[in-house]
Amino acid sequence: MTSRQIQVFQRSLWERYHRGVSTHAAEEAPVSEVAPGVFRVRDTCDVYVIRNEADADGESTGIAIDFGSGTALDHLQAMGIDRLTHVLMTHHHRDQGQGLPRAIQAGVEIHVPPVEFGLFAHVDHMWVTRPIANDYNLRQDKFSLLEPVHVTGTVPEYRAAGYGGVTVTVLPTPGHTTGSVTYILERDGLRIAFTGDLIYAPGKVWSLAATQWSYTENEGPAMAVLSCYQLMDERLDLLLPSHGEPMNDPRAALELLAERMSRYVDSRRPYPWDLRDRLERPFVELTPHLLLNRTANSCSYVLLSETGAAMIIDYGYDMTTGLPAGTDRASRRPWLASLPALRRDYGVTDVEVVLLTHYHDDHVAGAPLLREVEEAEVWAPANVAPILNDPDHYDLPCLWYDPIPVDRELPLEETFTWHEYQITVHELPGHTLYAAGFAFEVDGVRVMVTGDQQDIQGVPGERREILNYQYRNLFRMDDFRKSAALYRRVAPGLMVSGHWKHRWVDDAYLDMLAEQAEEVVQIHQELLPLDELDIQPDGVVAHIAPYRNRVTTGGKVRLDVTVRNPVRAAAEAIVHPVLPEGWSCAPEALVLKLEEGETATAELVIATDGEERRRARVAVDVTVGTLRLGQHAEALVDVVADDADLG
Repeated sequence: MTSRQIQVFQRSLWERYHRGVSTHAAEEAPVSEVAPGVFRVRDTCDVYVIRNEADADGESTGIAIDFGSGTALDHLQAMGIDRLTHVLMTHHHRDQGQGLPRAIQAGVEIHVPPVEFGLFAHVDHMWVTRPIANDYNLRQDKFSLLEPVHVTGTVPEYRAAGYGGVTVTVLPTPGHTTGSVTYILERDGLRIAFTGDLIYAPGKVWSLAATQWSYTENEGPAMAVLSCYQLMDERLDLLLPSHGEPMNDPRAALELLAERMSRYVDSRRPYPWDLRDRLERPFVELTPHLLLNRTANSCSYVLLSETGAAMIIDYGYDMTTGLPAGTDRASRRPWLASLPALRRDYGVTDVEVVLLTHYHDDHVAGAPLLREVEEAEVWAPANVAPILNDPDHYDLPCLWYDPIPVDRELPLEETFTWHEYQITVHELPGHTLYAAGFAFEVDGVRVMVTGDQQDIQGVPGERREILNYQYRNLFRMDDFRKSAALYRRVAPGLMVSGHWKHRWVDDAYLDMLAEQAEEVVQIHQELLPLDELDIQPDGVVAHIAPYRNRVTTGGKVRLDVTVRNPVRAAAEAIVHPVLPEGWSCAPEALVLKLEEGETATAELVIATDGEERRRARVAVDVTVGTLRLGQHAEALVDVVADDADLG
């Protein structure tokens, strides 16, 4: 087609839409060519098939965007295609992919959004574990496939990839679902976007219900607005939605939807939320070379070098609109929405490093994407790196779903150099045992990055420090006493935290930190039987590692059992394994002789049987001296028939 023919072709589609023709009546046949070599197949959703040029053997192939019930396989000849090679899914809903088993039978590879991989490959786990009674989760994850399908791979967000000779660019566009993506194809001078269910028509969506991800908030609609704004910058010529007619004025269509959906968001909030402003101006200058990302779920900071490089300190959920209900992988969406503004407004040429204060998901979730897309290295303190590298080893809250390989492990209480900056890593337990603070000077200001250690709250005119500790994070009574002493030594002019407003530091503030730390110690001394037992506030005397394990049927699991003597004298610790029926253990029991306060570790080798199990429980019954603790600690074991990952 010539450019003129393409314009006429698109105009006819547009005019037909505006004449109000029914979406079903508009097409006399189930297949139509909506752009050169791009076909729409009417099905449970609109499936788009992109035809590739014939290969050396004369075979013509194509790929499909979404798959519906699989009707596209019945119309390949009408599209001049011999076979499909790949299906690229925009999101997990059943109307988009209920026919995927047909694709697999036909030898077609399936590629899905990375956030929603589990809702394709391991959807049976969702059906078995999802809460049903007293359910406050409004996400439409129950509109997923009824049974799992084999997935070849996930699509690379923010990057171009080739499938069957067709190259598309993948962009995150949450809104209809948390993990939704849009595919952009360049063909014959046109930039075509396959948007899934982000947009139905100019200013309209296929479903508002799908955008409601939690009981009282409106994270999905706000995400849809941000997705529209980002697509508006892509210089698109044609939008092809999963439901609705093609749109040949993409910017106007997206802008109208953003405007209307913004009004919807504001109607459900106590005050207006300028989402465009958040996207355009996500950063606040604390100093000329230290920025706060005001849009992140936890505070993320950017240290700017005169070289044009940037270091991001903590990077969880960028440009967040809230956290959807649930904690499954498909409920959490990291993306890189603030980076264009960082480049445009601050001349950043390279995001070199993401530096992490601790392992909690709201501080690390976006780090893998930064590595994949920006080639940023992940740097972490020596006490945090092991958890990022192997989260299954630990029984801790707020762990990210997957390992995050650490490129550089930073020794505690030492200083490292990054361009013109000298940054000292300080151990900073309190909020969690495994955390660090970073001290450096920027623009003549001494800065201390404290993660989630503390917050100032209270009534107007009264300042009071709220120390942020949770016992499952392995809090110890004197942690905040140590951090207060550390702040005195570092003497920062500015302290920046993980969730709260930054603070310009004076002596009165440091005094308050010390006073509150002493109050925490006193409260715990009053409440706990510390005269009799040396037990930390978390109550943990023994633990098993790794906490999460996978093994094939009949295989063996090696577990380390660590016991600390809390008795105010030397004592013998006796550990009896507690196993599922049919399993065995060597040795059958552990006997550890421990001095007062001493910790020791011993290994158990567990032999499984031939039965597949999910999260089989292995426990240890612990007695230290005369202190009978019972089945004090457990570990989980997935037993599978082969090496398949249960997700």
